[in-house]
Amino acid sequence: MNSTAPLTTLRPATLKDARAIHDLLVYYASRGNLLPRTHENLCRHIRDFVVLEEAGKIVASGALEVMSNDLGEIRSLVVDADQQRRGLGQQVAARLIDMAAEIGLKRVMALTYVPEFFTQLQFEQVERESLPEKIWQVCVKCYKFDHCDEIAMIRKL
Repeated sequence: MNSTAPLTTLRPATLKDARAIHDLLVYYASRGNLLPRTHENLCRHIRDFVVLEEAGKIVASGALEVMSNDLGEIRSLVVDADQQRRGLGQQVAARLIDMAAEIGLKRVMALTYVPEFFTQLQFEQVERESLPEKIWQVCVKCYKFDHCDEIAMIRKL
């Protein structure tokens, strides 16, 4: 092992991580790459999140939200802009997929602007209409509901 490599830890998020996660989400939401979340919403859902911490800094995070008794969604998957192309997002997504399987979900979905990322994780593109759990719980409240441009992806577990 290279002693100069930073120590990386993939772990459940805690409330102490909420500000750092929120900062990452704000960065990407301001660029239109994902939907915004308030800090308060993030705190309420902190148990859904995992973080990848490196040298004491949150460099990636993502959440698994349970949508129904068999469907979960990977949400708010972000990697620090300075840490792109290192496989960190894939590490976080793989952990979220494992978590979904551990709790008994049969499918995991994502809405994304980067379908090739999820294709590498064995997701397939589907019509959004095939995911009514997502549409009627979350999408219907979204300001993009009538003009959603995200691509729906699903992986069977």
